[in-house]
Parts: sequence; structure tokens; C-alpha cells
Amino acid sequence: MNEEEIRKYCLSCKNKPCTNNGCPLGNNIQDFIHEKDYKKAYEILCETTVFPAVCGRICPHEKQCQGSCIRGIKGEPVSIGKMESLIGDISIKENYKILKNIDNSLIDKRVAIVGGGPAGLTCAAFLAKKGVQVKIYEKHSELGGLLSHGIPEFRLSQTTVKATIDKILDLDVQAELNRELGKNLELEELIQANDAVFVSIGANIPAKMNIEGENLKGVYGGNDLLEYNRHPSYVGKTIAVTGGGNVAMDSARTIKRLGADKVIIIYRRAEEQMPAEKKEIEDAKREGIEFLFQTNIIRIIGVEKVEKIECIKTELVQKEGEKRLVPVNIKNSNYTMNVDYVVMATGSKPEGNVIRNFEKNKWGYINIDEKMQTSIPKVFAGGDVAGEKSTVAWAARSGRNAANNIIKFLQKK
Repeated sequence: MNEEEIRKYCLSCKNKPCTNNGCPLGNNIQDFIHEKDYKKAYEILCETTVFPAVCGRICPHEKQCQGSCIRGIKGEPVSIGKMESLIGDISIKENYKILKNIDNSLIDKRVAIVGGGPAGLTCAAFLAKKGVQVKIYEKHSELGGLLSHGIPEFRLSQTTVKATIDKILDLDVQAELNRELGKNLELEELIQANDAVFVSIGANIPAKMNIEGENLKGVYGGNDLLEYNRHPSYVGKTIAVTGGGNVAMDSARTIKRLGADKVIIIYRRAEEQMPAEKKEIEDAKREGIEFLFQTNIIRIIGVEKVEKIECIKTELVQKEGEKRLVPVNIKNSNYTMNVDYVVMATGSKPEGNVIRNFEKNKWGYINIDEKMQTSIPKVFAGGDVAGEKSTVAWAARSGRNAANNIIKFLQKK
């Protein structure tokens, strides 16, 4: 469908399920779809998001806005992602600005943001829109977090990422690069120099599988491979990727492009339970990635480096107190498989040493209250480092919520 056909196809439902049930950011989807003036459509989007060109491409639309679309019950849902990315692209081409709405009571306030990923960038934008003086401190040599150091170029163009970030910086947001908390950046100094601090450094330490052999040479974390782009030679090799989210898909597809002979994604649940976007799964299949569903890796075998993995089949059972089916290993269904590398993409945790001074919750993330404040006065936290839902849209929502809470905090001072 072209854009006019998409507008006619949208039913303008009274209860707006796409917005109210599907979109983490609560974008006013019907209004931006039906607005024919692109600049006004962009301004509608900017009321809730600063990532239209990004989220329009990489959000799991089938599980979010399009998954809640009434049209999708009996046919195809409205192409919400396509319209959002179109408007985002036009805003870049035409250099539309994110509009400010200055609050004079905030123009002398200073906020430091540690981490320049989706949560930090969104928080910065929504604070700066109100006139707050904002500076982002980022450990890498460029802003973006996983947008720049996680999502592969074949899925998200870095030209789009940079142009999107430039719009945020145009709000008079400052940035200091190559500044890492606990190394050449101290939290106490930021607290002293600012009225508030927002910590959004992500959580990129691979979660352990807690199985024999995971410390062998040749076992890697998917987040690490994508963030730092430091890959071994995969040419002619067989690689097992364990996990079912977008990190697993991105890792597998990147590895295949780098010359691997065989890449196998191993997931302990069924395909329909995979958290990755359906489109990413289908793209991976088309590119020759193999899938083993309802399969668990229970041991990595090798003397000094990975040689084999031992797997076991699983069955899905409903357990009391659980909302979804739980995978349970099937006795005596074990088998081994020759592989050269194992990539873990089963979740991640924050760097413990970096957040050592914060009170943490039972899962090891920074503990925050309902106002997103941490145990340290004046310091807020959000995104992955606080254990919140880890997609770009959810991280952006976390950043926007943090900005709103910080504004309330500043107004009371």
C-alpha cells in the first residue's frame, strides 16, 4: 500500500488499541497517519518520541502497535511502522526541528545523563525541550548505545541513527564522549555539579548459562560481539547461538555474513514464543540460519576450546503461577553436536563494579522507586540498567518517564 491507501485503510478506532494497548510510547498513531502535512505529522510524533525513523524500522510491530490493530483480526494490520519511518525519513530530509516548550523555571537547572543510548537520548531530549541544561556522558566515541553498537547496519542504517541523534543535539544538548563511569568519570562529581543525574548505561554483560564448559575458549556473549564488533574468524565454522530474542537474530545473521558455514539458533521454547520480531526470524531463515526449537544446551564440551555441545529436547508445560508455558527437559533425549563456537544471547546484566554504590534489586539491577529515583540522592536510573523492558521503544519510554520525573523533582527545588 502507498501512504494514501494506508490512511484510508486505517479505521480510526474510537478506543485506539494501537496506541493504548500496543505502543510502549503511546504515540498518537491515528493522528500522525491521517495528517497529510508531513511536518505536522512529525510534530505529533515528537510529542511522545524522538525516534520515528528508528522505531518505524526496528520495533517489533507485530507484537506491539500492529499486533493490536483491529484490521489485523481478519486481515493485514495497518502498516504503522512503514508510516512512522516514512515521516521520520522526511523529517531528516527536510530538516524538521523538534519543537521546544520552555519552562522558565527550569532554564537554570543542570542535569547530567550517563549513557547515550535510547533511554539517555530520550531523557535528554524531553528535558532540553523544557529548557533544562543537559549534558550526556558516553563511554564510546559516538552516541547511540545499541543503536550504534548493537543493531547491525543491515537492519538499521547508521546514517539514519546519526541524523536522528543530531536532531536531539540540536535542542542544545551537550555531549562528552569517551567518558565511562568508574574509569574517567565519577558519579560523585556529577552529583556535585548538577541538580540531578540520570544513569542509563544499559546492561551489556552476558548472562551466564550456568552450565559446564561455558568458560571454554570459543564461548562468546552476543551483546559483546555486537557492541564491540570484535569477532573471531567464522569462515567455514559451525556456530551455535542460544537464545530467542533480537540479539540472537542479530548475532546469527551477522556471523553468517562474516563467512560461517553453518549457524544454528537453539531456543528452549517453541517458535511462536520467541521474543524476536517475526520479520527478523523470517529474514534469518531466508539467509540460511538453522533453528532448533524446544532444545536446551546443557553442556559445552572441549579440552581448552569448544568442540561440541550437549543438547536435550524440552517439552512445554503449564506450571502453577506461570503465565506462559515453561520448558522442561525431556529425560534421555540428550545428544551431542559438533560446533566451533557458542554465542550466548540469553540476556544480560549490568556491570557490577560500575553500579556497586547503588542499592540493587534481587536480580542485580539498580533499584528504583516509583519516581525512578535510586538509593543515591539526586540520582535517577532507567532502561536496561534498572531491569526495565529491553526494546528500543521501551527504553525510550523509560527515558521519557525519567525526564518527567526529573522535571517534577527540579520544580520542587
